[in-house]
Amino acid sequence: MLKGFKEFALKGSIFDLAIAVVIGAAFSKIVTSLVNDLIMPILGIIIGGINFSNLKYDIPSSIAGGVTLSIKYGLFIQAIIDFLIIALSLFIFIKAMQSVKKKEIEKIIDIEPSNEEKLLTEIRDLLQEKE
Repeated sequence: MLKGFKEFALKGSIFDLAIAVVIGAAFSKIVTSLVNDLIMPILGIIIGGINFSNLKYDIPSSIAGGVTLSIKYGLFIQAIIDFLIIALSLFIFIKAMQSVKKKEIEKIIDIEPSNEEKLLTEIRDLLQEKE
């Protein structure tokens, strides 16, 4: 079991996955800052000076059992915008990677056969003609 785990842990794919997680976490922080510090203030100004982080609905204490509760839907709107930007970025990145892989596959397909393959093809064709 230990040997199997060691083989799994030392594969290149697990290191690639770890790097992707770290980069993804950093990217998420960048997008969150982009949304909170740039997009939402500009959107708030366009809409009429609204600060989305302050948007909330307060549930009266009489309904909530003596405690005032707040539903912070402005923060939820910011989280949705975060998600949409990350999803769009990932979509664009995946499309770009697929395009690169497709070009690599086309290069592999377009590779001219070696001299040995050409000779073997000629021999095969000659044998088929004799039959």
